[in-house]
Formats: sequence, C-alpha cells, structure tokens
Amino acid sequence: MPERHWIEELPQHAGATALVRGWVATTRSSGKIAFVVVRDGTGILQVVLSKKDVAADVWDAFGKLTHETSVEVSGVVRAEPRAPGGVELQASDLRIIGPSSDFPITPKEHGTAFLFEHRHLWLRSKQQVAIARVRHEVIQAIRDFFYERHFTLVDTPILTGSIGEHAGTLFSTEYFDLGKAFLAQTGQLYVEAAAAALGKVYCFGPTFRAEKSKTRRHLTEFWMVEPEVAWNDSAANMRLQEDFVAYVVRRCLERRKSDLVELGRDLAPLERVVPPFHRISYTDAVARLKELGADMEWGRDLGGDDETLLAKQYDRPVFVYNYPKAVKAFYMKENPDDPRTVLNNDCLAPEGYGEIIGGSQREDDYEKLRARIKAEGLPQEAYAWYLVLRKYATFVHAGFGLGVERTVAWICGIPHIREAIAFPRTLYRLWP
Repeated sequence: MPERHWIEELPQHAGATALVRGWVATTRSSGKIAFVVVRDGTGILQVVLSKKDVAADVWDAFGKLTHETSVEVSGVVRAEPRAPGGVELQASDLRIIGPSSDFPITPKEHGTAFLFEHRHLWLRSKQQVAIARVRHEVIQAIRDFFYERHFTLVDTPILTGSIGEHAGTLFSTEYFDLGKAFLAQTGQLYVEAAAAALGKVYCFGPTFRAEKSKTRRHLTEFWMVEPEVAWNDSAANMRLQEDFVAYVVRRCLERRKSDLVELGRDLAPLERVVPPFHRISYTDAVARLKELGADMEWGRDLGGDDETLLAKQYDRPVFVYNYPKAVKAFYMKENPDDPRTVLNNDCLAPEGYGEIIGGSQREDDYEKLRARIKAEGLPQEAYAWYLVLRKYATFVHAGFGLGVERTVAWICGIPHIREAIAFPRTLYRLWP
C-alpha cells in the first residue's frame, strides 16, 4: 500500500499532499461541498470535498459513506485554526476500503448491558478512546516513576501455590501432578524475596479475585502494581505512596488534559492531589464515622460506604492506618504499640472512589509470622519458602499494591471501573 500519514503528523505537512487512512466518524453535505470527519486513533481530521474538483466516482463514494466505514483519502493539507488539530484535508481522492453497514452503536442512548455486549465496537467511541489514553498514561507514569527512582521490575508468577489474600477468593486449576495451582491474587510474597536481593523492586501485572461481587469497584481480573522496599517502615511506605499517586495524577493533567476534558472531568479535585496526604488512624476513623452517623464499630473493616463518607471530609486522598489485626492479611507487621492492630494503611481516593492502595510493613519476626500462618489455617508447606526469608537475615521492609482500574476510574471521573479496562471480567462477563 502507498505510504500514509498519521493524522497527528499532518500539522507539520501544511501545504503538502498527504494520504490518510481511517474510519468515518461523521459526514455532512451542502450539495456541492461535502465534509467527512475521519479518525485514525491518533487524531481527528476534517476532510473537505468539492463536487466540481473531484472525479464523479469520488463524489459517488462519499454518498456511500456510513458510520465507521474505513477509507483512504488523499489531498492537500491546509492550515485551518477552527478544525480539529489545526488542519484539514482538501481531498482530491477518496476510496472506500471497508464498508460499514448498520453499525450497531448509534448516536441514540444505549444501555450499559447493550454496550458491553458490543464492547469490541464500543471501544471506538470518543469517550472510550479518551479513557484508554488516560489508562495508557497512568501505566507509563507508573513505569517511569519507578524507573526514575531505580526500582527493578520483577516478574512474578501468575500460577502459584501460595495464597496471598483470602482463600475464599481464589481461581484454581489442576497443575500436572502437583495438585492445585491458583491464579495469583498478588505478587507481593515474591517481591518480598526479591527486595532482599535488589533493595527496591516492583511487580506489575494482572491479578485475580474470585469474589462474587457486583459493585462498581470490583473486577475479577485487574491490574496491580506492587512495590516492595527494604528498610522502609510503615511511615516511609506512606510517603512513597503519596509521592507515587501525586506523580501519576500530575502526569495525566500535564499530558492527557484534552482527554479528561472530553470526559467532562472536573480537574480541580485532581489539581489538589499533592503531598502530604491526610492521615487518620483506624481508631480515630471509627470515632469520626460514628460522629457522622455511620453504623460502625471498632473491629470491623471499613466498607465502601464508610470509605466514601470518610473521604468526603478531605480535599485530597487520605490514609487510614493501623487497622485491627483480625481483619487484615497474615503478613502484616503487628503494631508494637497496640498488638490488636497492624502497621498497615489504605489510601482512599476522594470523590467517592474509595481505596486505591493497600499497603503495610511486613511481619519480619519468624515466630510471629509462623503463628499467623497457622492461625489462618493456611497450608504451612506452601509457605515454607516465605517463612525462610525471616530465618536468613530478616529485615524491616514494606510495600503496597495500587489497583490500576480503580485509579483510572478516579482520574477519569467515571462511575464504574469496568470502563477502565478494554475488556472487563466481571461476575457475569467472560466475553467479548
């Protein structure tokens, strides 16, 4: 095929001839002048056709264009400040590559059930493209943040014999002659081992939770980034988290503002996401929630409504720290000042988006960790390797996990995280 230009490249070719391939977004005609808006994934281009200046077959081709028809157009690039991208194409030729008859997603209002049945096509819409670009920026910012701070990426297994969170939320499969394997809920146990080798590490990939949850905050398959740092205690862990979240948000404001505007996002709350974040202990949070009228008792984990109510009291993210030991994972360090609690934190995003990060200082005492594993009823043979980390030069360390989809949903201001990933996996959705 002849060489083509991406739409995003056209401003530097004003006055020259260019060839563009893409998909038809809209068409309109005044009888002698026709306009086609074409998108190619990098931008939007207005194509202008004059009936007297193009061949009859070109004009006829325009009349056959429908929504999402794929086309090839060529002509002269002209500067036009009112057009998207600051240029338009005065077409001399237009060729239909792939017709699009009765495209199922029309400008009329569709329900979410219909749209997710056609997710593979819905991805082409302007808002879904904007979400995808923000997600891309979030992921690139995550990688850049840790690269700039000399963290080493460690790829952890997706098939594992160790449970990282709760046994009741596991997807399992038979693994040859070795019994059951599980889809990883977390890579944390493995990056703890790697931190002893490399000091500052992180893993980044898909994780799985077999929770029968239908809330707007849950997916059964989601992406999580999990750093682990040797010699960081709980306080240092929270400082790293607030620097990290602020960095990611700032990158999106700097580089994806037009996409956020396309989504109708109020940017003011994002502009307030700067360190230091607010901090409140779990015990004080319970007291505060009671003052606000919540039915909350010490010893229970915070629910989604509790998180939303609490976060509304602050103008930026808030850390809730030192939760009761009984409601948190076995690997969290016991709080020496109050053994009922652990040295952990959740980072709650404002505007009702709830927890985006869970983190903790890890239990580095061999006997205490072994007792917790036993108390949780976990198979001790599966965690023998993990316990050994405390036997050979144990050390203070801490880490956290950030859920990408929750973070993207919050930054974009969309109500449900299922739009924050191209092909969401939920309780009732395994395709497309």
